[in-house]
Amino acid sequence: MRQVFFLPAIGTLLLAMACSPGADTANAAAEMQIVDLTHTFDEDTVYWPTDTRGFQLEELARGRTEGGFFYSANALCTAEHGGTHMDAPIHFFEDGLAVDKVPLTNLVGPAVVIDVSKEATDNRDYRLTLADVEAHEARHGAIPHGAIVLLRTGWSTHWPDARAYLGDDTPGDASKLSFPSYGEEAAKFLIDERGVPVLGIDTASIDYGRSTDFAVHRIAAEKQVTGLENLTGLEALPATGFTVIALPMKIAGGSGGPVRVIAILDSD
Repeated sequence: MRQVFFLPAIGTLLLAMACSPGADTANAAAEMQIVDLTHTFDEDTVYWPTDTRGFQLEELARGRTEGGFFYSANALCTAEHGGTHMDAPIHFFEDGLAVDKVPLTNLVGPAVVIDVSKEATDNRDYRLTLADVEAHEARHGAIPHGAIVLLRTGWSTHWPDARAYLGDDTPGDASKLSFPSYGEEAAKFLIDERGVPVLGIDTASIDYGRSTDFAVHRIAAEKQVTGLENLTGLEALPATGFTVIALPMKIAGGSGGPVRVIAILDSD
């Protein structure tokens, strides 16, 4: 069954497209402030250390054809969990939803940014605490039920330096990583009390780098909560007042996959 829904945050653009195609549509889109939260996929893309293949783009054709027109085509190879990507619940839960089964209504919606960049600067193994969430809500109001949460650590400034970003760049070895992320208590609160469908982060994992049990992944997956990892540009977002759209490659049975994530800021 096709998933069809309507979001007020982008309703103005959709209405303009339906009623006044052409220049008016372009003007409506231009008035929207859109922030790209996605790293470009290329030879510098950071992958989980156990994936040593990286991103591969093979040129199949490029140039003028016998018919006189230009033509370009490539083949690509990438692991599911590298660059800006989605973790589907099946990644850490046997009965979890695969990428192609995650409801679109979970991946498009109002969002908030929780900022722990100062704490992460002081401690690269920092984990979001419940006190951090409570402090955020004291300043900005309660996180709306069902909102997407993005955790800003400031870590995207290290991209694409894998050693600085991951804490270690030994090929095939993920035992010495060090970077900040969510803590278990905070993750449980966001999922159980705020109904968060997506946990996003500007590091390589929704578990901190030194984790060996991937507790946050398991907590999220068992509640069919999706992860968005290796985000960028979170410093350009307000704490509240924007909509996130996160559309992954629709891989049948996939445990994850590349995703283009954008934020649309609410108009004043």
